[in-house]
Amino acid sequence: MAGRLMHAVQYHGYGGGTAGLKHVEVPVPTPKKDELLLKLEATSINPLDWKIQKGNARPFLPGKFPHIPGIDVAGEVVQVGPGVKSFKAGDKVVAVLSYADGGGLSEFAVAKERMTVGRPAEGAGLPIAGLTAHHVLTQSAGIKLDGSVQQKTNILITAASGGVGHYALGADEVLDYKTPEGAALKSPSGQKYDFVIHCATGIPWSTFEPNLSVNGKVIDLTPSPSAMMTFALKKLTFSKKQLLPVFASIKRENLDYLVKLVKEGKLKTVIDSKHPLSKAEDAWAKSIDGHATGKIIVES
Repeated sequence: MAGRLMHAVQYHGYGGGTAGLKHVEVPVPTPKKDELLLKLEATSINPLDWKIQKGNARPFLPGKFPHIPGIDVAGEVVQVGPGVKSFKAGDKVVAVLSYADGGGLSEFAVAKERMTVGRPAEGAGLPIAGLTAHHVLTQSAGIKLDGSVQQKTNILITAASGGVGHYALGADEVLDYKTPEGAALKSPSGQKYDFVIHCATGIPWSTFEPNLSVNGKVIDLTPSPSAMMTFALKKLTFSKKQLLPVFASIKRENLDYLVKLVKEGKLKTVIDSKHPLSKAEDAWAKSIDGHATGKIIVES
């Protein structure tokens, strides 16, 4: 497909929000060794996508400008690079692209074979949010997903209707953040939390602390500078209650596991909204607004 152009959405520098997104025609990428060229069907927007544009990961991300954002993709393999053994042209897949290179808001993208798996129909919304939920539950909170008996653990999930939160687990109690009790994170039954999977922003440590059990931990998926200071302070003072910034590890075997759950009907992606690539700005703005219920999808 050398020389062919594709429609893509990119930005040329930090900042700008939706106004910084530009619709362009760029060359279709060519897969290198151990890479696949995908004809994209859908991409899901993650908060980190626009936070990178905002400059929150400066100077490490993105890898270069201009940058085509988006890393959770679903599509069809149209070409394989040298060394690819698991896939062939025509295979339907879901993949995780790199945050450094991105590529999701386009018609075609190149994915690493090691971060690609065969997919169910609703694949695009699954990777990062699903993998993050899996990581914090199994690695950070120590929850076993094999059905084995384990000690009861009380877990609070903030922004539970969002991308990560809706994958995490079922709810015994629901808090409405618009009420005084919900804003204070108080359990309706008066229970203390062993873990808080913190997917929201703007909640200070002083709100979490009185609601934690003796050894309670806040697992912060969107750590701010003040959160990092709290993390350091709690470590230095050997506090039993701690705030732990977490960045999920991305492993193909875990993505395979999640796709298997979807195929078995045990895991479902909730779709907040779908937008065409020509209206990618609307999806971007909706994610920045922070009130989506489930995943925001851009269809190529």
